[in-house]
Amino acid sequence: MPQIAKAIDLIAAALSKRGRLIYVGTGTSGRIAALDAAECPPTFDTDPSLVQFLIAGGPKALGAAVEADEDSRRLGRKEIAKRRPRKNDVVVGVAASGRTPFTVAALQYARSQGAKTVAVTCNRNSQLERAAHVAIVAEVGPEVVAGSTRMKAGTAQKMILNMLTTGAMARLGYVYGNLMVNVHLKNEKLAERGVGILEQAAELDRREARKLLSAAGNRVPVALVMAKAAVKPAQAAAALRKSGGHVRRAMTLAKPT
Repeated sequence: MPQIAKAIDLIAAALSKRGRLIYVGTGTSGRIAALDAAECPPTFDTDPSLVQFLIAGGPKALGAAVEADEDSRRLGRKEIAKRRPRKNDVVVGVAASGRTPFTVAALQYARSQGAKTVAVTCNRNSQLERAAHVAIVAEVGPEVVAGSTRMKAGTAQKMILNMLTTGAMARLGYVYGNLMVNVHLKNEKLAERGVGILEQAAELDRREARKLLSAAGNRVPVALVMAKAAVKPAQAAAALRKSGGHVRRAMTLAKPT
């Protein structure tokens, strides 16, 4: 947990400066990393360019095994170099064994360019751990099916990556309490979720929540700031821009003096 907390601090600091979180992995680890990156925009309304993933073998490896590329340090350096990691970025290498050449080389290159680096692995004293500023080591013990790290190790990695992004987004104010206030209302299910969030967070009945959401242009954070600060939509939106999307801070900024 202390290492996860350190990694959250690094990621939140990077994203607050428009730096990037870049996941790197191969095989199962790469697919888990891709899933976490892909789910940040719909959950927290993050810019897709700010949370990225890099998987050995490219996008085709998401649906089929491309195992030979995992062993290439050259490809690891080449692919991360294309992303031009810099000092405001955090690169997270994910590898159950901690020794995957592609991922180790990518992390080493990113660190050499000034990026902060994090290792997520299930083996202590690994190459990946030594390459990172912060190492998160989840020792899960032998797999149920020997050698199949998609099971215990994969599950642990999924939980850790969820914690990293959720913790960082909470620090940035993209949630309110435990409510997903930055949700985009792109379908009926999400529209109903938005109404429910306003009902709970602003203590409104359903009719009032729908009316407020409509006035806010179907933007849940704007509607919530309107309700809590008793301001018009333009004032709420301006406060959110000034706070960098931090909902609770925007409420304070929007309140009349």
